[in-house]
Amino acid sequence: MFKKICIVIWLFISVVGNAQINNDEVLFTVENTPITISEFKRVYNKNLDLVKDESQKDIDNYLQLYINYQLKLKEAKRLKFDEEASYTREFESYKKQLLKNYSSDAEVTDELVKEAYDRTAFDIDASHILVRIDLAEKDTTLAYNKIKTFRERALNEGFDNVRALVHDGQTIYGEELGYFSAFKMVYDFETVAYNTNVGEISQPFRTQFGYHIVNVKDKRPSRGEVSVAHIMVSLNQTDESVDPEVRINEIYKKLNQGETFEALAKQFSDDKSSSNKGGALAPFKGGQLSAIEFEDVAFSLQQKNEVSKPFKTQYGWHIVKLIDKKSLQSFEELKPELQSRVQRDSRSKLINKALVNKLKSKYNINEKSKNLSSFESILTPEFFARTWRVPETIEDTVMFQIDSINYSSKDFAQHLETSQKSYFGKTTDFAYLIEAEYNNFLDASILKYHEDNLEFTNSEFASILNEYRDGLLLFDLMEKEVWNKAMKDSVGLLNYYENHKSDYNWEERIDVVIATSASKSDAEIALKMLQDGVLVDAINTKLNNNNQQKVIFTKGIYATNHEKLPSDLEIAKGISKIYSHNEAYHVFLINDILPVTTKTFEEARGKVVNDYQNQIENQWIEDLRSRFKVTVNDKVLKKVKSQLK
Repeated sequence: MFKKICIVIWLFISVVGNAQINNDEVLFTVENTPITISEFKRVYNKNLDLVKDESQKDIDNYLQLYINYQLKLKEAKRLKFDEEASYTREFESYKKQLLKNYSSDAEVTDELVKEAYDRTAFDIDASHILVRIDLAEKDTTLAYNKIKTFRERALNEGFDNVRALVHDGQTIYGEELGYFSAFKMVYDFETVAYNTNVGEISQPFRTQFGYHIVNVKDKRPSRGEVSVAHIMVSLNQTDESVDPEVRINEIYKKLNQGETFEALAKQFSDDKSSSNKGGALAPFKGGQLSAIEFEDVAFSLQQKNEVSKPFKTQYGWHIVKLIDKKSLQSFEELKPELQSRVQRDSRSKLINKALVNKLKSKYNINEKSKNLSSFESILTPEFFARTWRVPETIEDTVMFQIDSINYSSKDFAQHLETSQKSYFGKTTDFAYLIEAEYNNFLDASILKYHEDNLEFTNSEFASILNEYRDGLLLFDLMEKEVWNKAMKDSVGLLNYYENHKSDYNWEERIDVVIATSASKSDAEIALKMLQDGVLVDAINTKLNNNNQQKVIFTKGIYATNHEKLPSDLEIAKGISKIYSHNEAYHVFLINDILPVTTKTFEEARGKVVNDYQNQIENQWIEDLRSRFKVTVNDKVLKKVKSQLK
C-alpha cells in the first residue's frame, strides 16, 4: 500500500478528482473525454510544491505530463484493470482506512485528543490490585466487596504489602506497572490513574478485566525530545583488522585529547547517513527508538555538548553528544499523531457512540419489533465453543429500518454467529449477551449505512477516494506495462546494456591506507615511519598506547572524489604528503590506482533496469498517443497560462 501511494506521488499527478464537467471551458480531450480548465488548474496548483524539476512547473510541460496521465488511465480502463479482483481488494482496503477519518464525532474526538495531550505531558508510576470478573457477570457483589476490603487493608497495612500477599495470578493480580503514559493502558484504567493523586489509593473501579484499585507512586514530566550526534563503529566490519570495541575506545581517547566530535564523526563513524553531518541525528522522543540503550544514554545527558562514554547496542559501539533537549512538543505539532492514536485506542468506542447518537437524528430509524427473548431459545452452549450456526428455521421478520433499508432477524442472527469469537470459552448469560449484541448490531448497522452513503453525501471524501481509485489503477498498469516488463525481459536488458555501455562506468578509485591524526607533528612521525618502510601495525603499536591515541589507520577502496579524501589529493602510487582535511591531518599510502572501467552488467544492473524502463515507457506513451486522439484547445490553453501566471 505505502509503495503504491509513493509511486503515484512520484508520477506528479496525485490529484485527479472526479471529473465533474462544469460549465467552464474544455482545455483538452482524450478520445472524446473532456478535461476542463478548473480540473487542470486544481491538479497543477496542488502538485506545484511536489515538483522538484523546474521544467515540470512550466505549464506546457506539465500539460504533456497530465495528458500522458489521462492516456494511461484510458488504457487501464480499456484493459479492464478496474475489474480485477486484486484491484478491488486494494481499493476497498484503502477506502476502509479513509473512512476512519470520516466516521467519527469531531467534537468528542477533539476533546479526547486534548485530554490525551495533557496526559502525554506526564508519566505515572503505579501499582494495582485486580479482582478478575467477567464483563457480562451480573452479580458483582462478591468481587466488589473483595476489592473494597483490599483497599481498606492497603490503607492500614501498606499497598505493596497487601499487593504481594493477595496476588495469586489466577483471579487476583497484584502488579507493579512501572512508569506509563497515555495510550499504554485501557482508557478506563488510564483515566483513574491520572485522576489519582501521588501517594493515594483510588476508589474501586471496573474495567473490562474486573475491579481494580490503583496506587499512584510518582508522577514525572515526560522526557520530551532530544537531539544528539553520535559516532558509531558497526559490529559488521569489512576491514578485518578493525575491532569495533577497540576502535571506539581509540576514538574516545582522541575526544579526550581535544579533537572535535564532528571531525571524528566525519572520519570514522560507520553511520553514513549522519557522518557527513558530524554525526547529527534527527530529533527523537522517548520510546521512539528500537535501541533502548541508545535512548537511555541520550536522555541521560544533561548539558549541551556533553559526551557519553562508549556503549554498545545491537547495531554497534557508540559515543553520543547532546546537541539539544526540548520539552514536550506543542499541541498543534502532536495533534495529527494523537488523533490517529485516539481512533485506534479504546477511546474510539466513545467516539463511535457519539457519532451514532448524531446519526440517529439524521436518519429515519424505525425499530419494529425487537423480540429478543426469541433468540434465547435458539442459542445453545455451542455458541461459547464457536460452533453455533444460525438455524435454517429461524423466522425472518423486520427488526428495524434505516431510511428505506430493512434489517431482519436473520441479519441479527448472522451478527450473533459472527460475534461468537468474542465469547469463546466464556459462559455469559444469554439474555445479557443478546441485549448487548443487539445494541452493537444496531449501532454497527447505522455506521455501515453512513459509510456506504458517504461517497454521495460528502464531496471531500468522494474527491479523495477518486484520487486514490485512479492512482491505484495507474500503478497496476505501470507495473504490468513498464516495470515488470523491463525486469523480466532479460534479453532486452542485456541488449540495452550492450548498446549503452559507455553510460555505466566505475569512477577512478584508489586502494589506500589512511593515517589520521589531530596533531600535525604526530602525522609527520607517521609519515616518516611509512617512508622508512615500517608496517602499519608496527606504527599503530608504536604511536598509540593505553593513555593516548595519536593516529588511527583506515583501509579501503575509495572513488577519488570520495568525501574521506581531500579534493586536492595527488593521485599517485606511494606515500603522500600530509594533507589537512575534515579538521585533521592525513597521510595516504596509495597501494593501487584503479582506472575508469566499464561496469559489468551485474554491477550496473540497477541503473540499467531503470534506464530500460524509461525507454519502454517513452515508446509506450508514443503508442498510446497514436491510438487515442488528443485534442488541445490552444485558445483555452493561452487563457490558462495567463491565469496561472
